[in-house]
Amino acid sequence: MTMRKIRNFYHWFLALLGSCWYGRPSRKIFVLGVTGTKGKSTVLELTNAILEAGGKKTALLSSIRRKVGRKTEENLTGNTMPGRFQIQRFLDEAVRAGAEFALIEVTSEGVLQHRHEFTDWDAAIMTNLAPEHIEHHGSFENYRAAKLKFFQYLAFSKKTKKYFFINEEDGSHHYFEEAARRTPNREIILYSRHDLVNHEVGRRYKLNSKAGRRLLGDWLLADFNLENAAAAVAFARTQNIDWPIIEKALTNFRGAPGRLEFVQKEPFAVVVDYAHTPDSLKQVYETLEPKSFKPRSRGKMICVLGSAGGGRDKWKRPEIGKIAATYCDKIVLTNEDPYDENPNEIIRQIENGFLEATVPKCGPEDHFRVLDRRAALKHAVSLAKKGDVVVITGKGSEAWLHLARGEKIPWNERKMAEEILRNASQPMI
Repeated sequence: MTMRKIRNFYHWFLALLGSCWYGRPSRKIFVLGVTGTKGKSTVLELTNAILEAGGKKTALLSSIRRKVGRKTEENLTGNTMPGRFQIQRFLDEAVRAGAEFALIEVTSEGVLQHRHEFTDWDAAIMTNLAPEHIEHHGSFENYRAAKLKFFQYLAFSKKTKKYFFINEEDGSHHYFEEAARRTPNREIILYSRHDLVNHEVGRRYKLNSKAGRRLLGDWLLADFNLENAAAAVAFARTQNIDWPIIEKALTNFRGAPGRLEFVQKEPFAVVVDYAHTPDSLKQVYETLEPKSFKPRSRGKMICVLGSAGGGRDKWKRPEIGKIAATYCDKIVLTNEDPYDENPNEIIRQIENGFLEATVPKCGPEDHFRVLDRRAALKHAVSLAKKGDVVVITGKGSEAWLHLARGEKIPWNERKMAEEILRNASQPMI
């Protein structure tokens, strides 16, 4: 028996043991899993907000936090989808607390370790799919296959009816549709950003219009959050949540921590976002360009970025550099969880992408290497002038910065930015 098979059996057995130990708690609660490359945490937070607005009791497990009823705690483990009985323990606590819905973030690595198994799922949401964790999976096709395994697993659920929500704007949607069709007693719902039109309550504006977005807050300025909102709304409608309640929940929603999170708006904006893939970085930059964020502003975009070490997705480093050079007026390159890799080598690989930008916005004099991440944030703020936008990407709401030899230090990107701004005597919102 190979070591891989031994590991697979180990994880499978733990999942089985955990479910039996806690008495199959998933059979006593509605369980929703959200998978995809981007937007999982935001979809979960949006869904939770809508359900709570509708008077439902919820529990939530994501990369951001762990919530059961009114008790919530930040996810400090670094594991989006925890193992070793943790999911079954979470479900058991949710049932004991009287929760009606358990909302869980599902990752490809968690699926490979069988963490989704021996849970009776009611519903699955697919947000989108883009290349990520390629070194770990071997190829994009293998990565997609891991995501599909979760959809396919719902066929084994003991629940009477299963719901599948699939983003029809994503290029891989047909793979997920095919997987969903193999499950008996299912309902397949295709959603898109164009679904965000409130016909039923007679509103004249569309939630995907500029006027509608501004009514709902900064978090919906980004096109990708339209898709996230559409997923949450589609799910809520199957649970008979009325449109007025949905609209109120979206209006009161203030965004997910570390996801397009404004630390300051004036005299220049400072935004923290988790974007760490080429696709998500491009979307964030397009959303926050001064000319689109503030139509009359001629300000500059100052970008703080890096790329994770530890052999993680090395292919994306020059791609990230190319995108940054295309959109950013000034670039501050810094550490982003280098682990045991040489931080300067990671940055050099990002810089290689600068040369690939067709029409770069910045020259060599506008590139800065500041390995210490706190110092990098401080330098970016020092460069900003009225009307500019400082965009800090890569960490989002993550609670640790991972360095060499297993060292990790506590980290809170938003609080760090707030402290730097206070010391710079800049007004906060």
